[in-house]
Amino acid sequence: MADTSTPRVTANRSALPTTTEFRSYISSDWAERPDLTPSPRVAAPYAAARRLRISAQYPGKRLIVPAGPARVRSNDTDHPYRAHSAFAYLTGWGSDAVPDSVLVFEPTAEGHDATLYFLAAAGRETTEFYANAAIGEFWTGPRPSLEHVAADLALPTRDLADLETVLDSVDADTLVVRDADAGLTDQIDGRRLLTAVDADSVDDEADITFASDLSELRFVKDDWEQGEMRAAIAATKRGFDEIIKGLPAAISTERGERVVEGTFNRRARIDGNTVGYDTIAASGPHACYLHWTRNDGPVVPGDLLLVDAGVELDSLYTADITRTLPVNGTFSDIQRRVYDAVLEAADAARAIVKPGIRFREVHAEAMRVIAEKTAEWGLLPGTAEESLDTGQWHRRYMIHGTSHHLGLDVHDCAKARRELYLDGVVEPGMVFTIEPGLYFQVDDLTVPEEFRGIGVRIEDNIVVTEDGCELLSGDIPRTADAVEAWMRSLLP
Repeated sequence: MADTSTPRVTANRSALPTTTEFRSYISSDWAERPDLTPSPRVAAPYAAARRLRISAQYPGKRLIVPAGPARVRSNDTDHPYRAHSAFAYLTGWGSDAVPDSVLVFEPTAEGHDATLYFLAAAGRETTEFYANAAIGEFWTGPRPSLEHVAADLALPTRDLADLETVLDSVDADTLVVRDADAGLTDQIDGRRLLTAVDADSVDDEADITFASDLSELRFVKDDWEQGEMRAAIAATKRGFDEIIKGLPAAISTERGERVVEGTFNRRARIDGNTVGYDTIAASGPHACYLHWTRNDGPVVPGDLLLVDAGVELDSLYTADITRTLPVNGTFSDIQRRVYDAVLEAADAARAIVKPGIRFREVHAEAMRVIAEKTAEWGLLPGTAEESLDTGQWHRRYMIHGTSHHLGLDVHDCAKARRELYLDGVVEPGMVFTIEPGLYFQVDDLTVPEEFRGIGVRIEDNIVVTEDGCELLSGDIPRTADAVEAWMRSLLP
């Protein structure tokens, strides 16, 4: 539970006045602040429908879905707050969610009554108002009232202090999203043990299944979610435009990758909440490291710049796009050869997407092209067919998968069961990535010297339609010719 007293971590250096006179003075003579009752946000009816779906799967079970606490970055400095994705999905509360909030599904004869518990605004007569640097209004701004949030989310609300009543009612059948709030989970585990017939009758397997079910609900995106994905991708396109415009500054800076990263991240903060994940700004041989986020290298004309980035909106839905750009605006012959091979793999994989196929088939189709190309170039110790069958030699140059679901998390639906994810059937409304690549590390002796240090990835976001798929990121240039034209139009 949240502690609203003065944080102990700052007690040894606090210079706050503590006299009775000061407390009286700081609490008085404040104008009334109107708390206008909002209309329900657009996401509210969609979130309500999601709550009904999970409720139907768990009749008679109390369900607890925490938003989670703020996470410490260092000492008394927290990371920017982001609510747990399951909580955001079921409430529609995005970047403005209050830390430590908890959504509770209380079982009824008809299903469940869902109530949102959160730390409501404190009065100005409280010491929290001015003395608590973690949550006090003087420090972090005002929190909304119970009435405001109830109207905003179309969801009943109660003060977080009232959650104790819920915890007192916890029984062995209560379920919780375990990884959202470790402290709250510990409290629930203890109470479940107290009410269980024996200790062996309580385990976390039911919680794990609950988390999987919540994750699997997110496979198919509703109309509102698809709209958010389109908006996130459009904002990401603006970020890529600004990266290209800023390339001269990146080239002239010793750690030019940081310029690229900062340029995109600025756009993410302007158009959304933040980036959906740490931006990869990998220039030259760094493009061969799949999760290069140090971004501390130079950006050198003649090299390729691989940028993997996505804007996360205030709704917390994120894009995930990769483009590989020639720093000087023009691909060399060998760079273009590698780029065109990756594009061919991406297009082949996308071409087979339609309802009814298995998700794993998308990866298999991309791998077919990667095997054929690397065999054609003489990089494999056998044929493409042999490599695809048993050798898997081509995977040396593309070790990662081709696709993952996308939405509230950059790797969305991650707790879903394998038989419903990798082995699952593709359905209309699913949103996922297609992102093949080829990576020839600078010291890889299995490839000719002209290939070494070249890394290319092309990553797009698609939505499955009734008879195929739509390329949501199609406005972001993809072909080598289109990329060169794009850069010519934006470079000074």
